[in-house]
Amino acid sequence: MGNVFHGGTRSLSMSNGGTSVFVEVLMLAVTDLAGRPWDYRFATLLTLQDQSIMGRGAVGFDLEDIDWGRSRQQQAEAKDFVLRVIDLALRRHRWDELRYDPPFAQDYLHEFRDMVDAFDPAIAERHSGTFPSADEAASASCVRHRVLSSLPHWEGCVFCNT
Repeated sequence: MGNVFHGGTRSLSMSNGGTSVFVEVLMLAVTDLAGRPWDYRFATLLTLQDQSIMGRGAVGFDLEDIDWGRSRQQQAEAKDFVLRVIDLALRRHRWDELRYDPPFAQDYLHEFRDMVDAFDPAIAERHSGTFPSADEAASASCVRHRVLSSLPHWEGCVFCNT
């Protein structure tokens, strides 16, 4: 069993272990780049991909589920942020803090980047997904691991829950 992330006509399928690594390396990057309210909402979406909480094989999202914004400018800023997060993760940002070597993470990140880059939020048909609201945005940080967590939903970050 695995997890699938969709965007437009593309999809990225990963094993449960691959998904955990994918989420962890993205969390290291998103934590250090988030600054606007939308950024923290996206970070929360990533925390909700924690299989230790949500269940193995039970995570993934569609890019169409994300509230990219109403205006072209908002959509462009949101998409740019996601691409910057992926690019930072591709540069192996903070990977020295992982307790393992993630051999397939860069392949997954490249596939996800291609999917996000090809995705046009302006023409996408929005699904009734579960993109976190502004009130649900990650606002707490795990002191031990220095990444955003989804308090008060659950205690601890994706690294604490592993």
